[in-house]
Amino acid sequence: MNSAKGRTTIEVGNDGVAIITIINPPVNSLSLDVLNSLKESYDQALRRDDVKAIVVTGAQGKFSGGFDITAFGKIQGGNVAAPKPGFVSLEILCDTVAAARKPSVAAIDGLALGGGLEVAMGCHARIATPNAQLGLPELQLGIIPGFGGTQALPRLVGLAKALEMMLTSKPVKGQEALSLGLVDSIASPNELVNTARRWALDILERKRPWINSFYRTDKLEPLGEAREILKFARAQTRKRAPNLMHPLVCIDVIEEGITSGPRAGLWKEAEAFQGLLHSDTCKSLVHIFFAQRGTTKVPGVSDLGLKPRRINKVAILGGGLMGSGIATALILSNYPVILKEVNDKFLRSGIDRVKANLKSRVKKGNMSQEKYEKTLSLLKGALDYESFRDVDMVIEAVIENVSLKQQIFSDLEKFCPPHCILSSNTSTIDLNLIGEKTKSQDRIIGAHFFSPAHVMPLLEIVRTQKTSPQVIVDLLDVGKKIKKTPVVVGNCTGFAVNRMFFPYTQAALLLVERGTNIYQIDRAIKKFGMPMGPFRLCDLVGFGVAIATGGQFVLNFPERTYKSMLIPLMQEDKRAGETTRRGFYVYDEQRRANPDPEIKKYIEKAREIAGVTIDPKLTKLLDKDIVEMIFFPVVNEACRVLDEGIAVKAADLDISAVMGMGFPPYRGGIMFWADTLGSKYICSRLEEWSNLYGGFFKPCSYLAQRAAKGATLSSSVDPAKARL
Repeated sequence: MNSAKGRTTIEVGNDGVAIITIINPPVNSLSLDVLNSLKESYDQALRRDDVKAIVVTGAQGKFSGGFDITAFGKIQGGNVAAPKPGFVSLEILCDTVAAARKPSVAAIDGLALGGGLEVAMGCHARIATPNAQLGLPELQLGIIPGFGGTQALPRLVGLAKALEMMLTSKPVKGQEALSLGLVDSIASPNELVNTARRWALDILERKRPWINSFYRTDKLEPLGEAREILKFARAQTRKRAPNLMHPLVCIDVIEEGITSGPRAGLWKEAEAFQGLLHSDTCKSLVHIFFAQRGTTKVPGVSDLGLKPRRINKVAILGGGLMGSGIATALILSNYPVILKEVNDKFLRSGIDRVKANLKSRVKKGNMSQEKYEKTLSLLKGALDYESFRDVDMVIEAVIENVSLKQQIFSDLEKFCPPHCILSSNTSTIDLNLIGEKTKSQDRIIGAHFFSPAHVMPLLEIVRTQKTSPQVIVDLLDVGKKIKKTPVVVGNCTGFAVNRMFFPYTQAALLLVERGTNIYQIDRAIKKFGMPMGPFRLCDLVGFGVAIATGGQFVLNFPERTYKSMLIPLMQEDKRAGETTRRGFYVYDEQRRANPDPEIKKYIEKAREIAGVTIDPKLTKLLDKDIVEMIFFPVVNEACRVLDEGIAVKAADLDISAVMGMGFPPYRGGIMFWADTLGSKYICSRLEEWSNLYGGFFKPCSYLAQRAAKGATLSSSVDPAKARL
């Protein structure tokens, strides 16, 4: 076989044990080549008289990371034929491996996820290393386990635990897998294969049990109890993911095996898997999977062969909410940090914030006291720049004030070493302006975190025309090391996320002033899959922030901003959102949000100032119309961001929307979702509203041109961009 393709090898030892090794770097994923080769190796081992027993393992300390996800796209696009239903689960695993007259043992190191774990469960026993990870994360991709996992896992660990593992997609480590009965013994990596060999021979000599996972019943709960567990799981799933079908399909398939036996369950699994593979949810989630891994590919930056420099020490200016959150993220990933503040009081409260962030991890059981002490020891406070002489990177996180930031950057230039990266966490101020008074423009870059910085997964890396590729490569590396998804964007007002989403709140305000109910808007947007609606979000971030950022867009994009006085009017009345317990909602002692009938008077006043009247059509909008009127302006702005070259590619905007704004990943991100509706449809709706309600809705030229051709919004046309 061609060595570039995935394959398996077979070696037979003097003890009569055949070792079948899965080889497909980097994680030994189960491509169609590997699966076919696995069947050939198995058939050979079963035919040969010199083979008494079989051990299956993976090369390079990894068993297998699961089915090859790149094959999904090929199958969905019709470029590759899908394996026939039941080929892996029934033909290979159930009828060849599990039913064989020679025992098999899986030797598991590193990863046994998805299809990898399913292959291991087809064997008669499993030996794992203490740190091996075992799990069935398929639901994260909009499908269900398709190689027999829905039938084998409940029979090995019981129904309740199997449901939890599949529905949450959380893997278990070797040691826990042993206590659950998912593996039969633990061995060190050096001893793993030998232990598995001996175990296989012991099964043959009947010294150890010979168990077919698919027909085991002792771990399954009695039928009555099983039905209750399934009923509870369904109710939980409907509540947790009301827009998703595939978790419920997974529960149905598991139930089939329990009520009608494993064979019926395997057939139902095969059928359901084929159907889900072509669903919009699966296509969206697979797109997000690859888009997230593609953000670090930046033409003219990541393709120059530059290696990231080592960052040994980071300084942060400002210990407020953002500064302390960024400090927390850095020390959690072992970066030594200096936190600088202007006076002792501010410094103490900044360090206390970091302590509180870490303590909440200890309280939740995610961090030991010892780890807490060790992590905290990486943080040092400072009131001047003396300790900045050997820092490799500075992140400025002070208030949004241009002259203050300019002063700071000229100070940094004096005190920091010449290689030091000078970054700003600004969300609105032009970086060229911030670095105007320095001679170090090539090392000035935006590192825009989202609040709370130690929790939110996105990092916008903002480059100017002058930022050097080396500095971008360095920051991409830091982003990855602190477990963020970094997205490289160009320098403009609001960068990618805030700029794409400024029309989100404005569209909502426009609708409200023309008669749509505030709470209906929030309900419709939440139902669509956002964490919360635009008004609840305004309350959460606070009206001060909402007005400051809104003001930037009014200044910079006057022709397409909708100016509403609703928020300033409420602010005059001492309403500022959740912190003051009154915003668009009123908040009780538990911070629970309730609609506020008093809002009516502010809306009436804002309507009067804007000189608009209630449009009866907008008072009885369907949820679908609300979603479109609020998100199509976002799509329109995203098109501009792409057209201006602020974003490298449409997929980066999808990731920015999902990770920066909580756009539902199962809809594939903002541009991917737009393409499922079609550029023609979006453009015609925007034109219609633009005629009725003004220039705010006017489609940009990029969108209009794509619509005229019936082209997708995501495909790149410019040959310079098409090399991605």
